[in-house]
Amino acid sequence: MAKQSTNSRKRFNRIKEVLALNGKTQTWLAEQLDYDFVTITRYVNNHRQPSIPRLFEIAHVLKVNPRDLINS
Repeated sequence: MAKQSTNSRKRFNRIKEVLALNGKTQTWLAEQLDYDFVTITRYVNNHRQPSIPRLFEIAHVLKVNPRDLINS
């Protein structure tokens, strides 16, 4: 199976955009949630998707509606 290029990869979440809009970094988010930085990086780059409970935790820390983190 061929690996998708970064440009053609489907963006399922908007964590990266919401972090940027709030002037926050991946490191900050990882520290706030007490998650491994690599895990947050995978979410931000859409290499992995957070579970629904984790998505709610991320939304809570970022003070946004969980729907704001999902691409429609």
